[in-house]
Amino acid sequence: MLDLVQRINIIKDVACALDYLHCRCGNVIVHCDLKPSNILLDADMVAHVGDFGLAKILTVVEGSNANAGSSSIIRGTIGYAPPEYGLGNEISTSGDIYSFGILLLEMLTRIKPVDPMFEGGLDLHSYAWRAWTDGVVLQIVDPMLLNEDANVNSFTSLVKIGVQCSYPSPEDRPGIGTVVQELFSTTTTPRS
Repeated sequence: MLDLVQRINIIKDVACALDYLHCRCGNVIVHCDLKPSNILLDADMVAHVGDFGLAKILTVVEGSNANAGSSSIIRGTIGYAPPEYGLGNEISTSGDIYSFGILLLEMLTRIKPVDPMFEGGLDLHSYAWRAWTDGVVLQIVDPMLLNEDANVNSFTSLVKIGVQCSYPSPEDRPGIGTVVQELFSTTTTPRS
């Protein structure tokens, strides 16, 4: 079982990997299938994003807007794929941001986005959004992460980032640079 410091380090590693793919490697690369099983941990517990089978390379000019040649095939895994892909929208970096937000919320709550508890319009995003807006974040956090040193503000900030990244509308989601900045300013845990 991963402790809080390990989970935060993993999520930071994934955010930095997305920052590289979206902003720092020449062309823009959209992963299209970010989920727990595609996050690999090395012997030092450093996270690496793997399985680029669905990835799409966008030219720098296309950037985060999307690719003109998008197919009608839904890319990604149910629960992690952004809702706009199901509507036939083009692939974009904001789709990876959505998946990242769901991944972050799952790591904090230990609840999968396809859990049977989510029915009648409830999903992991709205579940976390309600807890965040009602100020009861600790009620949804994985009990294994809670101890006498649990910092409500840190959990609230992390849930907020997850909620913002997983907004249903791609226009409402932050860019990866903002996400990385917020993650590193919110959490100061050293790599163990």
